Amino acid sequence: MHICVLGAGVIGVTTAYRLLQDGHQVTLIDGREHPGDGTSLGNGAQLSYSYVAPLADPSVWSKWAYYMFSSESPLTFKPTLDPAQYRWLFEFLRHCNADRVRRTTIELLQLAFFSRDQLKQWNAQLDLQFDYKASGKLVMYTDQAGLDSARKQVQFQSEFGCEQEVLDAARCIAIEPALGKSGRDWAGGVYTPSEEAGDCPQFCRGLVASMQANANFRFIGNASVANVRTSAGALRAVQAGSEWIEADSFVLSFGPESPAFARRVGLSLPLYPLKGYSITVPLQDAASRDAAPQVSITDISRKIVYARLGERLRVAGRVELVGLERSIPQRAIDELKQGVHELFPGCALGEDASLSPWAGFRPATPSGVPVVGPSPVKNLYLNIGQGALGWTLACGSATLLADQIAGRKSAIDATPFRFAG
Repeated sequence: MHICVLGAGVIGVTTAYRLLQDGHQVTLIDGREHPGDGTSLGNGAQLSYSYVAPLADPSVWSKWAYYMFSSESPLTFKPTLDPAQYRWLFEFLRHCNADRVRRTTIELLQLAFFSRDQLKQWNAQLDLQFDYKASGKLVMYTDQAGLDSARKQVQFQSEFGCEQEVLDAARCIAIEPALGKSGRDWAGGVYTPSEEAGDCPQFCRGLVASMQANANFRFIGNASVANVRTSAGALRAVQAGSEWIEADSFVLSFGPESPAFARRVGLSLPLYPLKGYSITVPLQDAASRDAAPQVSITDISRKIVYARLGERLRVAGRVELVGLERSIPQRAIDELKQGVHELFPGCALGEDASLSPWAGFRPATPSGVPVVGPSPVKNLYLNIGQGALGWTLACGSATLLADQIAGRKSAIDATPFRFAG
């Protein structure tokens, strides 16, 4: 069967790879020149398999005023004229209840562990180079109440295979000595020794390079989808640049651009782009390399993540509901630089241009659960909505979709991830 995958971020690239493994002819299309050049390019780099709690949480109700009006809030809401923004926000708030969060966490943990196993298998076969490291992760808290709440979450997640510890500040610093130089008064943290990190766009490009040795694979870059052809309620072809691509089936994985494509075929998707920012700090001298963490770090109060990628430190944060507004305001970069100064003061920060400032859009569903499976449009499958967990969930989502297309029983239940309309 010829399957056309729309979108060459980490979700589309992994989907193409898994379908190619099944013996399909695969065409992968993206509007950018290189795989992984969109939302995957500057993401937080953490593979957070055990830390999947959704953004939709009951605490949103008590913190709403802080999120909306505080200058220190890591979340920004800018009203637009787009009705989709308000529909998404209404559904998001509807999911901010304890029962829904518990169910979502279980579903995401299952998919995350499945994804972890898939990535290990693929990398063992392909030996891709993407600064991959199983370095563990520390989620750090400055307040005792937050740490006590985290302890309850750790106890809950332990029922589903998570191996995590709640530690005091001294033990956290013993695990990651770089934290000992920080200017923060830590209450403690949650340590997950099995967590990983890796450079997502490097992975995407390496995976595409491996597929290009297969005569059944074709990558078409710099080719925005200009038009579609449908008949009898089915998607038949897409126009990529000047070329029409016909296929037996299509997979939509355009990330934040997925809703715009879906509207062309009469489909409304429950997605909204959550904007975030990152910088990548080159660790060019021995002092900076020694001062940077080896373990992945999340500063929970600032909502900033730190991941070591060889001789670079990826620093990412913020959640903004501002539509597809693509600018990178100086304040966002300054917040991330300030985070580095506070936590790892020995890391030298050069000019802003040397930090590769980046903004991207995580395509999120209101609940945080991605949509993986057939759509109401014949011949069109969906692999969308992984939000900030796209890198973490990619390999599992790809395999889950491939299993559905093949009619195979998957290792996990696909029901929670099906399109609900």
